[in-house]
Amino acid sequence: MVRPRLDVETRDVRPFGLMTLLALCAAAPALAAPAAAAPPPSPTAGSQVDHALLWGRRIDEASDILGAKLGFQVRPGRDPGGVANRFIRFEDGSYIEVLGLAPGAQLDPGMQADQDKLHGAAGSRSLGLRAPRLDALRDSLLAKGAGVTPIFEASPNDPDGLGPGKPPRWRLFAIDKPRLSSTLFFIDYAPPRADPASTADRKAAQVHPNGTRKLSQFWLLSADPDADRAALAEMGYGAASPVRLPNLAAKGYCVPVGQGALLLLAPDGPGLAADALEAGGPQVLGISLEVEDLARARRLVERGYGEPPAGYAGPLGESFLAPTRKDLGLVLEFHEPRAAGAAACGAA
Repeated sequence: MVRPRLDVETRDVRPFGLMTLLALCAAAPALAAPAAAAPPPSPTAGSQVDHALLWGRRIDEASDILGAKLGFQVRPGRDPGGVANRFIRFEDGSYIEVLGLAPGAQLDPGMQADQDKLHGAAGSRSLGLRAPRLDALRDSLLAKGAGVTPIFEASPNDPDGLGPGKPPRWRLFAIDKPRLSSTLFFIDYAPPRADPASTADRKAAQVHPNGTRKLSQFWLLSADPDADRAALAEMGYGAASPVRLPNLAAKGYCVPVGQGALLLLAPDGPGLAADALEAGGPQVLGISLEVEDLARARRLVERGYGEPPAGYAGPLGESFLAPTRKDLGLVLEFHEPRAAGAAACGAA
């Protein structure tokens, strides 16, 4: 039996293995230090302007004005609690919710607060911002001492929802002790139904004869836009820039919220803003809407009201105001299409 020559094999193999290992170690890059943990996103990350609550004197009258005079497609709602509601929906997911009182209507606290200010007149006193990080935002506001409501959500049996056991169609909370001149609430939504019929219905609802594509800005009128600006900055919505609207005789600040913005305005001498504040106090004075064809939208409004609306160069480009304040309690600004990525506040 020949004994294996382990001593020779060891001498031949070990130096080669050690040298190879040393060479590989020398050639290998130094181990990188552990990366620092990324900071959590801001509670306001992903926020967008979402919708305003627009009260009509009567739901049929408001629907007729918005459809026949202004060229919107007005979609039926569900009339919850006897409060008739209709919807005007846009491509970016924003919308206007149109409300009207019906006999025996049951009002939630927010609706009751609106009616206490409107006394049955048309107009808007409440608006919502879409907040995908809804729980984190509410926790942040609570930590800052803000008064906020509990989170309310759609019923599991909501006929437009996904059904029991699925995420509710919407969740929201409001600023309980308003820090703004107008009532502000934050809302988030579950993914919509994705079946072909629901998808087709959703796309069809976003097509309007006047060509409106998206909601760009809400105009909040008060006597103290500086206080409103400070309140929004404390909530996490900063980067305000000065703005002046000569056609309204108003000035204040523009606060970007995602691709849209809030205008915080006060009267700048005699004019529409001063008249509105004196007549109705703090309010949603107007809404800016982007249309695909400004000339077509203007023709529809001219036919609806019997007079051509005056055009002007506004912060969002060429625009015109529809004469809707007497009809709807606020004004609607239609403006030309904007380039992708254009600043939410336009030209200061």
